[in-house]
Amino acid sequence: MKITMTVNGKARTGEAEGRTLLSSFLRDTLGLTGTHVGCDTSQCGACVVHVDGKDVKACTMFAAECEGAEVATIEGQCAPDGTLNKIQLAFQDYHGLQCGFCTPGMVMTAADLLQRNPDPSEHEIREYLEGNLCRCTGYHNIVKSIQDAAQKMRASATAAE
Repeated sequence: MKITMTVNGKARTGEAEGRTLLSSFLRDTLGLTGTHVGCDTSQCGACVVHVDGKDVKACTMFAAECEGAEVATIEGQCAPDGTLNKIQLAFQDYHGLQCGFCTPGMVMTAADLLQRNPDPSEHEIREYLEGNLCRCTGYHNIVKSIQDAAQKMRASATAAE
């Protein structure tokens, strides 16, 4: 079947079987390999993307379910010139990644959290990340990264007002 969706602001179309997962469609059909597949059972969170503004694990949705949807992936998080956004910079600055495998899902989950709650507590951040697994960092620097990004995003919003 032919599937069309808007991915990172651009209309994208590809062919897929009805049973094709969104994660496979993004990676194999559209070539967006930033969406990682770690488990195929929705346990790890490495495949988190946003579909119509909500974070979802791309290994739990069929691509066909996203017909006509707005999909945002890790590749769409940076500016058009390639500069990193505040969340990505914070992960870099606070060493919120080591091997990097979970990082796309962590960044996408953090973006969803900060959209919903611009000033989360440490407990709220840890609770929101429950569906994302990291085997390397122990989460401490991931939480610090999200706290820093939240503070900088709030400061930018205040300056813009």
